[in-house]
Amino acid sequence: MDPELEAFIPLLPRIDLTDPVAFRKIYAELAGARPAPDAAGLEVEDRTVPADPGVPVRVYRPHQAQSAVVWLHGGAWVVGDLDTERNWAVPIAELSGAVVISVDYRLAPEHRFPAALDDVYAVLTWAHEHAAELGIDPDRIAVGGHSAGANLAAAVALRARDQQGPPIRLQVLNEVILDDRQRTWSARNFTDTPWNTRAVRAAAWGHYLGSQPVTPYAAPARADDLSGLPPAYIATAEFDPNRDEGIEYALRLLQAGVPVELHQWPGTFHGSLAIQSAEVSQRQLAELGAVLRRALAG
Repeated sequence: MDPELEAFIPLLPRIDLTDPVAFRKIYAELAGARPAPDAAGLEVEDRTVPADPGVPVRVYRPHQAQSAVVWLHGGAWVVGDLDTERNWAVPIAELSGAVVISVDYRLAPEHRFPAALDDVYAVLTWAHEHAAELGIDPDRIAVGGHSAGANLAAAVALRARDQQGPPIRLQVLNEVILDDRQRTWSARNFTDTPWNTRAVRAAAWGHYLGSQPVTPYAAPARADDLSGLPPAYIATAEFDPNRDEGIEYALRLLQAGVPVELHQWPGTFHGSLAIQSAEVSQRQLAELGAVLRRALAG
């Protein structure tokens, strides 16, 4: 374990998803306790994307931005909103130079799959159709997210391919959860790692899916064909149950002819990027911004 990160582990609260409403309150308090990022160099605007129902988004616009990333928060599909995601959205906008469209998708278990995916697809479509209004190139739009948000990014890439929807320049999958079957080595052996445990994963999938059949749009690792998908940047954490499914997905994308950049971060755990004072977290965040800047260049 990275020494800077390890020092924080005793301070981390245990995650209990058995009561989603209670955990949302805890999660919001934790996020609110962090100093607000300085967004002085950005235009920040709240919008509602027309859909059924409308989807709230927060648009972070750097000066002279000409590209965009539809950014999807983590939180096991159960927690997270526009306010809790500001600590990711602001630095990603500043480091990438791209407009960040942060999406307040509907949460489980009140809104099970495919509600969140429908929201994300609606925002992606809106961003493409309203590119001129947003001041961006419609061919320079990425999708990305962390954990459950990365799952939604991978799923919307599959859906856009299958439905011949809006073009996606890059999919950014950070510590992505892809497989409900929990059958990889890391999922079977990292049962009590910080933030993300086997019980947390099982509860998250239960809230998201309920009793319905699992499709590749819910669990992208189940997709048989990964050809024709947008290029991917995939980052995994060493001590994360999600680690191996991210690595396996990267290999399968490569075998399907999809360009992939894969970075396995040693000494890290799921969500440790939130400890932004750690040197490794600063490097991770800088790389996310740099990857998007390169991929979205004119």
